[in-house]
Amino acid sequence: MEESIIEDLIVHDREKLIDQLMDEYGQSLLHLTYSYVGKREIAEDLTQEIFVKCYQKLDQYQKKSSLKSWIWRIAINHCKDYLRSWYYKHIIVSEEKVRYTPSKEKEVEVQVIQRYEDEELAKTILSLPDSYREVIYLYYFEELSIKEISYLTSVNQNTIKTRLKRAKEILKESLEV
Repeated sequence: MEESIIEDLIVHDREKLIDQLMDEYGQSLLHLTYSYVGKREIAEDLTQEIFVKCYQKLDQYQKKSSLKSWIWRIAINHCKDYLRSWYYKHIIVSEEKVRYTPSKEKEVEVQVIQRYEDEELAKTILSLPDSYREVIYLYYFEELSIKEISYLTSVNQNTIKTRLKRAKEILKESLEV
């Protein structure tokens, strides 16, 4: 989205801008919040809260970075605040798993194995400490550069590289067992 269009929408039609942002970034923001909290319902709630916060703070967007980076920074900070909150530490939310029906196009055995491997990888990633899980998600799933991750998380680039390397080592050790 062009900066001039964004400026005009911030001033004249904030609702339209938020609708466009939700359409463009909603799904990837949901994945980002899920990578922090590990529960779909909570991730959905946090994603909605993030868009409300973006709407409320649109006039504070200073164009020092892209609008996407600005939203991601708000999202990351919101997720971290949630993980530090009393609610997160004291309330248990159950998540019912959706039943999966394999398609007839692929071989059932291959699907079962792939699903198991995907679940194991996701479970292992979610079991990583927050700082490692964060860089793994942003680097591999959002395909951000080390520099972009450094900016979003306010962490030195060399620290990001170290965390990424250590996270990959932990994943490799955990998945080889």
